[in-house]
Amino acid sequence: MTSMCLRLPLLLSLMLVCVCPLRGDDERGFKPLFDGESLNGWKGDENFWTVADGAIVGESTAENPCKQNTFLVWDAGEVDDFELRLQFRITGSDQANSGIQFRGNDEDGHIVGYQADIDRAGQWVGALYDEKTGRQVLATRGQKTVIDADGQRDVSEFASAEELFKSVKQDDWNDYSIAARGDHITLAINGHKTAEVIDDQKGEQDVIGQLALQLHSGPPMKIEFRNIRLKRFPLENLKKIVFLAGTRSHGYGAHEHRAGCLLMAKRLNAAREQHGLPVIATVYSGRWPTDPTAFDNADTVVSYCDGGGNHPINEHLEDFDNLMKKGVGLVCIHYAVETTKGEAGDHFLDWIGGYFEPHWSVNPHWTANFDELPTHPITRGVEPFEINDEWYYHMRFRPEMEGVTPILTDLPPRESPNGKTDRTPEIPLFGMLSCNVRSPSMSPGRMNDRTAAVASASPADTFTATGRTTVSESWS
Repeated sequence: MTSMCLRLPLLLSLMLVCVCPLRGDDERGFKPLFDGESLNGWKGDENFWTVADGAIVGESTAENPCKQNTFLVWDAGEVDDFELRLQFRITGSDQANSGIQFRGNDEDGHIVGYQADIDRAGQWVGALYDEKTGRQVLATRGQKTVIDADGQRDVSEFASAEELFKSVKQDDWNDYSIAARGDHITLAINGHKTAEVIDDQKGEQDVIGQLALQLHSGPPMKIEFRNIRLKRFPLENLKKIVFLAGTRSHGYGAHEHRAGCLLMAKRLNAAREQHGLPVIATVYSGRWPTDPTAFDNADTVVSYCDGGGNHPINEHLEDFDNLMKKGVGLVCIHYAVETTKGEAGDHFLDWIGGYFEPHWSVNPHWTANFDELPTHPITRGVEPFEINDEWYYHMRFRPEMEGVTPILTDLPPRESPNGKTDRTPEIPLFGMLSCNVRSPSMSPGRMNDRTAAVASASPADTFTATGRTTVSESWS
């Protein structure tokens, strides 16, 4: 009996440890989107949006009425598969209304798409709404809705709307959670699930888009948000391509980093919507993303930017190396192939198999002819061709070209500028290359099925990229 008595407390304590995780564990992976002091990272009409007492405040008054819905947009990035957690407090009349837009599209300043609804009276809070699309309410509080490809709905009730509203604190702070994984969206307030939707309707389902806070038109009201945190989830049936578009460098019409990345991302996303290509593409412009979650669920990073000593990745080598060790792909386009000899160059050799080394590599212009192409995913659908372009020549590759597969190979004519120097006699050009990269720092199992590939920016800036990507077979 004594032995059993001693074991019972131990057993109970073990059970408590298993079922009561620490709050800190529950917050793993979440990163703040609001600094509590300013609207840095957010964009909206500052006649209505301010910061006070550690919260974002959207407010309309009799003297400053809100005549149409206005939005504060998180402009540091887009959201795809994620969980968002924040606290909100809404005050004013019973007509006070607000919401949290996600995966939205900007149409003339109006963020259209999914909205986690908020109101003071209790009619809409906790519901999922589709803002300005014609579909309107997808699930009221307490409902689960399954929407098929044709838009037919199967609606069921999992809880009483009235009972759920009892857990909402009027004129006080409430916790809101929005979880979106593929077609599955779940809303919860103060730990209670309030709405669930599985949305498979063709032409209406959103998988990526903007995050924004809404101040609704109507009588004077105030909506406050604080403790805004985001966690990204790995995409289940899609591969995510993160474009890093560098700052302006060569003037309009040349090295159009942002425009080129936006165009490629637009075409990839259109191919997904129209033809089922299993990719999502998003673009971060500027020297480096301010979104703290930018790479958290990336499958491939595409860099199109200035190179050499001004390469943005040079300032983030350790963090980027950790990303590469997780098996994330890297593609460098044109000038982004160039970095500096030493630590940065060694990393590029490890990541993508080669780079343009200043004072070693050269970039002559000439008409290259490619009569034969190797059989490789990157050449699928490409016919033999010739083109006059700026070719990167005498690249610095891994010793013995380990893991490097030449895609385009040609020699510059002797009369071409920089085409021949004492160090570059009869050296083949590798304008595009693809690497089956197996980094020494990675376990063999991580990289066995990863094919390195190449993407080109535009006819004027093509065939100068080296890279490794997890979606190369989709880039035809």
